Amino acid sequence: MSQNEEARRLARAQLPAGLRPETLAVRTALAPSQHGENSEALFLTSAYVQPDAATSAQRFSQSEDFTYSRTSNPTVRSLEARLAAMEGTEAAIATASGMSAILLLCMGLLKAGDHVVCSRSVFGSTINLFAKEFGKFGVETSFVSQTDLQEWRNAIRPSTRLLFAETPTNPLTEVCDIQALADIAHAADALLVVDNTYSSPVLQQPAKMGADLIMHSATKYMDGQGRVMAGALCGPSKLIKDVFGPVVRTAGMVLSPFNAWVVLKGLETLGLRMKAQSEQALAVARWLETRPEVARVYYPSLPSHPQHELAMRQQSGQGGAVLSFELKGDTPEAARAAAFHVIDSTRVLSIATNLGDTKSIVTHPATTSHGRLSEEQRQAAGIGQGLIRLSVGLEHVDDIIDDLLRGLSTLNH
Repeated sequence: MSQNEEARRLARAQLPAGLRPETLAVRTALAPSQHGENSEALFLTSAYVQPDAATSAQRFSQSEDFTYSRTSNPTVRSLEARLAAMEGTEAAIATASGMSAILLLCMGLLKAGDHVVCSRSVFGSTINLFAKEFGKFGVETSFVSQTDLQEWRNAIRPSTRLLFAETPTNPLTEVCDIQALADIAHAADALLVVDNTYSSPVLQQPAKMGADLIMHSATKYMDGQGRVMAGALCGPSKLIKDVFGPVVRTAGMVLSPFNAWVVLKGLETLGLRMKAQSEQALAVARWLETRPEVARVYYPSLPSHPQHELAMRQQSGQGGAVLSFELKGDTPEAARAAAFHVIDSTRVLSIATNLGDTKSIVTHPATTSHGRLSEEQRQAAGIGQGLIRLSVGLEHVDDIIDDLLRGLSTLNH
């Protein structure tokens, strides 16, 4: 390759400033190889041949060079560059799943005697990771109301290192005030971490509202078609590269090149999908509010949502593609039977525990995503037996509604 060709190849990776997230989702990546591929290449290799022993020694001492795919891979690095650009952070690090991203977060920042303040409304596995697994190693976690700022303030201790929030939450779509939590965290010399899985960076960029670190389960909307597992942390280089980089390389919770490539391709349509699926979710939520069998609908775009105005400010005026609704029932057993009936009556929706797919997915949180929690923990998180979560996909919205109607219209028959 001539010097001019090499210069043009490298220049292609230098995008102009001020591009919107939708453009960054398509264009941010490493420079193409000498072949000039337009679609990012998939590097399925575990090791990289070195030209000589001296160069090998030099590259192994510098983590930015490619030596072994547990430490670095061009496809994974392209994904990390794209995620950081979309979230507006200096850097990002990709992991094998969303939960492994939280594991990496804790392993990098916490030690015995440290304290975490976490919303009690987060994903069930997140609660278990903080309360059970890290509790074994002397890290204590206080769980507080997602929306009560005074509870967050009251929970702060001298040993508090992290505040962790998910917004909107899974499955009740509770929204926290990111800037207010950032102020509380920083006043205590702690970091605010925001799980941005539900909104994705095309709807919400927590770093612009004061969050220090942004966590993702890229398994969800970033992939968008339910194909692979992936996770990520986005934030300042001093944490991503200097703190988390050594941990992920040593512990091995790295993202595979193939999964990184799949998510790279998924990100290119993220903006279109989030807009379309949010519009469909709002239509379904409005319809559910009219149904006599439904006690309550949880969806941020509805004026009935307690944090509606805050959500619209933080989430670019969109509610996202996940909603939940509570069925009426005189007892928990009756509510659970009603929920099972509605779920089992569907013929179009997928009965699964994932979300963020182009296929609509329906699930019963009390027995799936939050099934391993104690009944006390479920009640504290507001997870009732009559609650159904719906991740709205890209089927025709009338077909989604008709599928729910099969069960709702026959509940008392």
